[in-house]
Amino acid sequence: MAPRYAPSLRAPLPLSILLLQMGFAALFALYARLAEPEVTADNHFTNTYAGFQDVNVMLFLGFGLLATCFVRYAFSSLAFVLLLGSCSVQWAILANGFLYHFHDGKIWISLRSLAEAQLCAISCLIAMGSVLGKTNPVQLLLMALLEVTGFIANTWILHTFLKAEVMYSSALLHIFASFFGVIMSWTLVQKQPELQHEKEKLDRKTALFSMMGVLFLWMFWPSFLFGLVAPSLPACKMAAIYSTYLSMAASAISAFTISMVMSPRGKINMAHIQGAMLAGGVAMTFVISVNHMPWVAITTGMCAGLLSTMGLLYLKPHLELTFGCHDTCGVLSVHGLPGILGWAAYLFVQVSHAPDTAWSQSMFCICSLLITLSTSAIAGGLTGFLLKWTIWRPPQDRKRFEDQAFWKFEHLAMEQ
Repeated sequence: MAPRYAPSLRAPLPLSILLLQMGFAALFALYARLAEPEVTADNHFTNTYAGFQDVNVMLFLGFGLLATCFVRYAFSSLAFVLLLGSCSVQWAILANGFLYHFHDGKIWISLRSLAEAQLCAISCLIAMGSVLGKTNPVQLLLMALLEVTGFIANTWILHTFLKAEVMYSSALLHIFASFFGVIMSWTLVQKQPELQHEKEKLDRKTALFSMMGVLFLWMFWPSFLFGLVAPSLPACKMAAIYSTYLSMAASAISAFTISMVMSPRGKINMAHIQGAMLAGGVAMTFVISVNHMPWVAITTGMCAGLLSTMGLLYLKPHLELTFGCHDTCGVLSVHGLPGILGWAAYLFVQVSHAPDTAWSQSMFCICSLLITLSTSAIAGGLTGFLLKWTIWRPPQDRKRFEDQAFWKFEHLAMEQ
């Protein structure tokens, strides 16, 4: 008979956090220094900080509330987003610093390097959605370190061997994170359909908080893509705002329509809306660098909303039934499929604008996509294999999607 209580993390979790934070502190003390801010007429500090803070709201408040969808796992979802985001940002600053901001034997930290670290943290939180509720904080910390390392390694490979621009390689974060998370979840937990967890459900309160997170992400997503464009391209930065807003508006309308049409009783499914509302922004991550036509943004958003909703309806249950791959939050449908759609739209626009270089552009895009998929699959499989080790004290099946495994509730009569 299985034990009544979940394995205690009193020893491994504080020890892991303490050692990790002490290691970060030592590396920052040895190598990190603050760069002098460059305040010019074309680069105002206040504008740069405003964009940084918008992405910060997305990272912690948006993704945090979005994860509070399960009825008995809201505490853990929200708090673990904060834990992973804080860990990922520090590790990404160091890893990116040694690769790109290392001068005179020091890592020079600026708002730009913090923004790059935020991108890595967002990639980590997307991957976390695949294993949400099935892992403990120690496993999630290990996942954060490996996922950020894999994403930075993929970016370095594309930059070094394909000479990819920073904006293009950063746009692949949705594809990398979603496939990393799905492969990791498949390696970690291969569940049969009859073992679907009874606690993996939503109620009105948690769905409302999760929808609030979606709205925060929806409102601040243009700032997120605005920050990806180089400051030397002000026209492209403004086009990114217009295109992203129109695309996300179109994807939201498409999500409502498809969800109602595909419902046997003609009712809207909140899970479909929460996922597909963001699909337009995910797809535009690629297209903003080449698109200056509103109709392209609207069409891309409509197709992304349709593809995401159909993925949540059919792809997610099919993966679980056929392959035993349980994608908790459907990140493959919300981020992976729209990301690939945006990649295809980017290639189409590039080829149509410069048909003379169609062959080279096609080979570049195909190779970059294959490298990203390969790197994410290898890193995700390795991470899932490592997370299966019993030394991390993984939660039992009956304690998954359960806050009481990690939190103390004062209103309960039984002492925890």
